[in-house]
Amino acid sequence: MLVHGTRADVDALREEVAEVLAPMGLRFSAAKTQVVNLSDGFDFLGFRIQRRRKRGTNKWHVYTFIGQRPIRSVKAKIRALTHRTSQQDLGSVLTRLHQVMHGWANYFRHAVAKNLFSMIDDFAWRRVITMLMVRHHWIWKDVRERFTDPTGRWRPITAGEIELRRISAIPVTRYRYRGNTIPSLWIRQTA
Repeated sequence: MLVHGTRADVDALREEVAEVLAPMGLRFSAAKTQVVNLSDGFDFLGFRIQRRRKRGTNKWHVYTFIGQRPIRSVKAKIRALTHRTSQQDLGSVLTRLHQVMHGWANYFRHAVAKNLFSMIDDFAWRRVITMLMVRHHWIWKDVRERFTDPTGRWRPITAGEIELRRISAIPVTRYRYRGNTIPSLWIRQTA
């Protein structure tokens, strides 16, 4: 819960909420419940929520970032799929990478994530290229010949019809106002 007030206000509200939860057999978890200043930020469901000053202005806003734990997790999954000595078919590796990366990116697409998505794309591309270099005993010159066109532009990594698609192409939609579309149980129906 977010409280605009002092530490005493937070403690009083916590007691009130605990009284409401007790008849339902619920209680606060000491390990998961903490009191922090919004400027220090907190993690919730993989997101890092923090109040920061908007760059170039003196205005403060609440931003939603991706936490460090989910970033480490997706990178570990990419590493596991693209092990240097992996003998898996390239098509199945690309398919599984697509599932992992796009599922992760669709979950976090409402955060400040555009640059992070590009970084994850670059990380996955380097891992796949390294896997292919070890597998086929290529040097960097071989990679450039295979994955660039005559103008020097990089082509996507493909295996037949399957392509390593970039998650940075997923649109980031922040600050969606949904107040009118969220159903409320407390609004009384007038007849």
